Amino acid sequence: MASVGDLVQLFGPPPVRESSPDDWAEVESYIGSALPRDFKAFLDAYGTGVISGELVVFHPSGPSPLLERMRQVHETFGRSWRRDSDEYPFRFHPDPDGLISWGYDYFGDEHFFWPCDPDPDRWKIVTNSDGVDPEVFDGPFSDFVLAFAERMRDVDPHYGIDPDALEFLEPEDLNELAERGEIGPVTPSFEPF
Repeated sequence: MASVGDLVQLFGPPPVRESSPDDWAEVESYIGSALPRDFKAFLDAYGTGVISGELVVFHPSGPSPLLERMRQVHETFGRSWRRDSDEYPFRFHPDPDGLISWGYDYFGDEHFFWPCDPDPDRWKIVTNSDGVDPEVFDGPFSDFVLAFAERMRDVDPHYGIDPDALEFLEPEDLNELAERGEIGPVTPSFEPF
């Protein structure tokens, strides 16, 4: 099992920022539970930002506060679920055991905690891919982030280019795009915003 220390080793030292346990009080009151400790520790250390250029996470006191985003996502997804409840196996907060939003990625996937255990540190992560066929990750937030960063590091060398455009690019063009970091594997990173 990974820890926040493993994430710090991967992403480097977090930016200097101040956080307070009180930052989480309103969010945890809204969901009626504590959140996973590794999730809170990571966000207290790093804040709102983007992991490996793709995975966006939110701190309660960041420029896009977590609670505002949670409420919006829960309402939107809850409304969709009520229309097509036979199509999707999960409910959304505030329904009992409803999924709890925590971030998204630039692939268009939303990421949620599934409060499937009384201990938040044992919650699973559900990735909603295009509104159908959710994927369940059986592990904590830190393990999910490590797996996500590894997946981004192991992508195809032409990742980021429309496959139809490949036939029109010369090898030197591809090399230049790769050198600028616009295509190919992504170095694990955290970029605050």
